[in-house]
Amino acid sequence: MKFRHYSVMLQETIDGLHIHPDGIYVDGTLGGGGHAYEVCKRLSDQGHFYGIDQDEAAVQAASVRLSEFGGLVTVIRSNYCRMKEELNALGVENVDGIILDLGVSSYQLDESERGFTYRKDAPLDMRMDQRQEKTAKDIVNSYSEMELYRIIRDYGEDRFAKNIAKHIVQARKKGPIETTGELVEVIKAAVPMKIRMQKGHPAKQTFQAIRIELNRELDVLKDSLDELIGLLKPGGRICVITFHSLEDRIVKNTFRKNENPCICPSHFPVCVCGRTSKGHVITKKPMIPTDKELEENIRSKSAKLRVFEHV
Repeated sequence: MKFRHYSVMLQETIDGLHIHPDGIYVDGTLGGGGHAYEVCKRLSDQGHFYGIDQDEAAVQAASVRLSEFGGLVTVIRSNYCRMKEELNALGVENVDGIILDLGVSSYQLDESERGFTYRKDAPLDMRMDQRQEKTAKDIVNSYSEMELYRIIRDYGEDRFAKNIAKHIVQARKKGPIETTGELVEVIKAAVPMKIRMQKGHPAKQTFQAIRIELNRELDVLKDSLDELIGLLKPGGRICVITFHSLEDRIVKNTFRKNENPCICPSHFPVCVCGRTSKGHVITKKPMIPTDKELEENIRSKSAKLRVFEHV
């Protein structure tokens, strides 16, 4: 299947970057190269673009898409949490802009063999980096009921988390749960019919939770953002697109902390902690997709874009 990914909030992201033609830009979640292509179009021969993705299919697709820009582009197969390490190895200390589009690509959702979607029956995989050995099947069949409850509650924010975890543990006693279809049926049995009729697909939140746990998505984001901000040159910007409240909260709080890191008690007349601001938040409220974009791509419905500028 051709690698396809609708570049969410494309114009808003490009505008948010404030691209300098001679600058150095990095996309830490390269995907199909949609955002990357628009950045590269705006670069001069003195500029450079680095694209990072842990998915081999994304690396191959983006390499082809960006090939017309020749030596202006370097594509790296890695996780964005290793961005500083990867760039330093290439002699790059600071950059002018960074993009993170944290959504699952349309390709990953539509390629049923990847096991990301609850709409097609496929092996329980969900690995963003297929070099990783652990899969969603391992989580579903080896986590304790309490561990399953925790991730479905915390990462899926599903009010039926306890019952879903209980049903998974009961079902796997008869034999391992091996496919997305089998897991969907177990989840359906755990959610009351009345609720299933009122809201979206009953498996959506559990699948999200398992995917986040497997790929350590929130941990990677939380552990990386400060370092990514530190990679920016003065005036450099980072644009982050999130797709659920857990991610957005991490980005909002990290940006806020970097803007105002002082930890002195409010009654202190002057700051004595010595922590200085790293920059300022450009988007006091997150930007959301336009009605036109929502018509073209319903998957962008929950997207939020936040921008931070380094000083």
